[in-house]
Amino acid sequence: MVMKLIDDLRSEARMAPESGIVAVANYGRGREGLIPLWAGEGDLPTPEFISQAAARGLLAGETFYTWQRGIPELRQALARYHARHFDREFAPEEFLVTGGGMQAIQLALQATAGTGDEVIYLSPAWPNFPGAAGVAGARPVAVRLDQTGNGWGCDVAKVEAAVTERTRAIFVNSPSNPTGWTADLDTLREILDLARRKDLWIIADEIYALFHYGGVRAPSLMDIMEEEDRILFVNTFSKNWAMTGWRIGWLRVHPELQQTFENLIQYSTSGVAQFMQRGAITALDEGDEFLAAQIERARQARDIACNILGATGRARFSVPQGAFYLFFSVDGIADSRAAAFEIVDRANVGLAPGTAFGEGGEAFFRLCFHRRLDQVEEAANRLAEWIRNR
Repeated sequence: MVMKLIDDLRSEARMAPESGIVAVANYGRGREGLIPLWAGEGDLPTPEFISQAAARGLLAGETFYTWQRGIPELRQALARYHARHFDREFAPEEFLVTGGGMQAIQLALQATAGTGDEVIYLSPAWPNFPGAAGVAGARPVAVRLDQTGNGWGCDVAKVEAAVTERTRAIFVNSPSNPTGWTADLDTLREILDLARRKDLWIIADEIYALFHYGGVRAPSLMDIMEEEDRILFVNTFSKNWAMTGWRIGWLRVHPELQQTFENLIQYSTSGVAQFMQRGAITALDEGDEFLAAQIERARQARDIACNILGATGRARFSVPQGAFYLFFSVDGIADSRAAAFEIVDRANVGLAPGTAFGEGGEAFFRLCFHRRLDQVEEAANRLAEWIRNR
């Protein structure tokens, strides 16, 4: 009977993949002394100044339906934030508030691709994008990043070779989860030129733009685009301001598309709670100092992890240019999923297996170093010991 019920669901729902990250997390969760580096989040709770702003809104009775695009004050704050960090003016009408970065991606996919269409993404990749594309009925097409002695790179000729008459969009995540690859402006220009020539949309995930270790921020498509380019920017409050559990994000689109995306929000969540949006305003307007401190801590943690694992002589990686993950392999290990469970048992460290990140990631592990420096150091030493004894 159970199998019959499952058989009657849409194939896209039945085939939605189980998260390889969650499988390891569920295995190791609750173990005494385990250092959990499997999730893509830091170890700090949301700062009090942000939480208090949300609490004031809640206590003031902001618990009713509100603007589906986001309250005007938050959209204005998003315009100010972007102007401050991207050196140009933005209009509030370019922004819509979403139920997290994941919903922003889902809305972008709903607007650009569906059954029978194809979307290209760069792999290894955060698994939620190809998973969401598949659930939407589209076919996710992986183009593998290259890894050389100079780090990860994107050969745009390979991206163009993957374009077919069914291709509708290219998903670009830079800085990248999990590799830390960060596109330079020349690469972004090549991708944008390809999208223009082939009449494709770009879904740009630049949520780690400020977690960049080679300058003030990472290069952005906003630096080179024209107003009419077909680019949808997806983003989230989760990473910058320790708000992963809030589930609040945003889309940046051409103002002409505002009503269409408001309609999509109407038929999914009908908007984000107003009191939560109060906290988001405060994060944008008052959170730069907190964010700068987190980026500097992440840089120090990156260097600690790289130095300790690199000293084993058996860990292979490119020092990440952005985001807060170390994507590394270990000589002699081809199946990172099985090894990730072994690492939980023998090193008491939780890592995300590279198998969860698709093509090109099978032999790698993802270590989130966005944590206290002493924890990162201890975890790296445990991993180094496991590597030496294996």
